[in-house]
Amino acid sequence: MRDLLGWARMKIKILTLIASALLIAAPAGAATFSQATVDNLNAAYNGENNAHHRYLAFAQKADEEGYGQVAKLFRAAARAEEIHRDNHKAVILKAGGALDDKALDAVSVGTTAQNLQAAIKGESYERDTMYPGFIDTAKAEDAREAVRTFNFAVSAEKEHAKLYQTALDQLGRNDPATYYVCTICGNTVTARPDEKCPVCRRTSDKFVVVD
Repeated sequence: MRDLLGWARMKIKILTLIASALLIAAPAGAATFSQATVDNLNAAYNGENNAHHRYLAFAQKADEEGYGQVAKLFRAAARAEEIHRDNHKAVILKAGGALDDKALDAVSVGTTAQNLQAAIKGESYERDTMYPGFIDTAKAEDAREAVRTFNFAVSAEKEHAKLYQTALDQLGRNDPATYYVCTICGNTVTARPDEKCPVCRRTSDKFVVVD
């Protein structure tokens, strides 16, 4: 009996030490996400990183072809994707997850018209399929910070798709425009909000002009 009691006490001590070690290892204030949400955050991180890289290449091509206004749009979108990428990364690390930083994909640069079509296709996929699925998974486990960063991204992708479609429709006769990007959520607009960003609700001074 004494042996059994001794073993039971030892087992309790071991379990307590393991639990304490896990608590120490977890970052202070870290959220608890499922592996599925961490994987989705990493997929979004790498997707945005590639989009940032791709749009800068598209901007250079637009400048070469004499479409300066379209080049400005690509650079503005690239800045927004960079913000989304960094937001996703911050949430992964805060949750104690491992960042899966993959090598950038090779960029296939076509004509500016082709690049706009490719951009519309990519933004539409993120808007209609990728981010809604990621948001549903994160909501199911109450992963609020993941939901927040995904919502910031999908809101901007909706605007990017519209802006790209307009640019394609008007290619060669694009109206001059100034592009403003919110440095908190990546919202991309052609007129700075009077008071607050409609997406993240931060003050309008968080917007920067991207030329």
